[in-house]
Amino acid sequence: MTPKKILIVEDEPAMVRLLRDNFVYEGYEVVVATDGEAALHLAFEQKPHLILLDIMLPKLDGLSVCRRLRERHLDTPILMLTARNLEQDKVTGLRIGADDYLTKPFSVAELLARTEAVLRRTGQTRIETYRFGDIVVNFSSFEATKAGQPIDLSPREYEILRYLIEHRGQVISRTEMLDRIWGYDSQALTRTVDSHIANLRQKIEDVPAQPAYIQTVHRIGYKFTG
Repeated sequence: MTPKKILIVEDEPAMVRLLRDNFVYEGYEVVVATDGEAALHLAFEQKPHLILLDIMLPKLDGLSVCRRLRERHLDTPILMLTARNLEQDKVTGLRIGADDYLTKPFSVAELLARTEAVLRRTGQTRIETYRFGDIVVNFSSFEATKAGQPIDLSPREYEILRYLIEHRGQVISRTEMLDRIWGYDSQALTRTVDSHIANLRQKIEDVPAQPAYIQTVHRIGYKFTG
């Protein structure tokens, strides 16, 4: 089977070596760009299956690279890396077309798991706008309203809601949500899912304690019924 190709866009030599060695060990083919301009060139020349894109780059920053790739209609999945734990960086990256993000420092195991999760989603039909009840959600612009009033959803809440909607009527386990949305699979962290679901219900449900849209399936997970 032909190995998946990863374009690593990173300017720190030690990080490049770490990423390249681990991806090669896992069976990926690796191409490296050390600045934003080279990344644009290699993205079209090499046709990678996924782009691992650092935000802080010489010549052209990662956000600009991502924006230009999407403007030129390249739909290759992009996983962004940032050393700045700023919510706005994450929101901006997702809004302009990134598929996921990871904040440095991160574990290699989590990075590899997120990479696999993003690659699994590649090619699946994605919902961009969805209406249920008096709620309208635009996943492309990260805008949501309830009865015409804006709802303040976090990037993670948009991801959860989109996944549930794309699988509406199906029971989604907590571990599946961890794997597909957070990028790793761990029974010990299933409470993380419950916490995010509770916050999401507070924002979209008329009566959060009696949810009409995000239903709990006892001992398994959740189901979207909107």
